[in-house]
Amino acid sequence: MKELLLQTYTLILPIILGYIVWLLKNQKRDRDANSKGTMLLLRVQLIEYHSKYMQIGDIPSYAYENFCEMYEAYHALGGNGMITKMMREIEELHLKKKGD
Repeated sequence: MKELLLQTYTLILPIILGYIVWLLKNQKRDRDANSKGTMLLLRVQLIEYHSKYMQIGDIPSYAYENFCEMYEAYHALGGNGMITKMMREIEELHLKKKGD
C-alpha cells in the first residue's frame, strides 16, 4: 500500500507543480501586459498635458499635481526618457493659482 501511494505521489506531484508554474507564468504575462498598457496610457496623457500647458505658458496647480502623480506612476512602471525632459519643462512653468 505504501509503495502504491509513493508511486502515485511521485507521479502526480510533478504534474501539479508543472500546472502551478504554468499558471504563474500566465499571470505574470498578463500583469506585464497590463503594466505596459498602463504605462503607454500614462505617456499619452503626459504628452497631452505637456503640449497643452507649454503652449499656454502656465499650468493650474491641479493640473501640475496630476502631472506629477502621473509622472511618478509612469516612472515606477519603468518609463523614462523624453517624459523626464517634459517633466523638467513643466516644473519651469508658472504655476497658476485660483484667481490668477
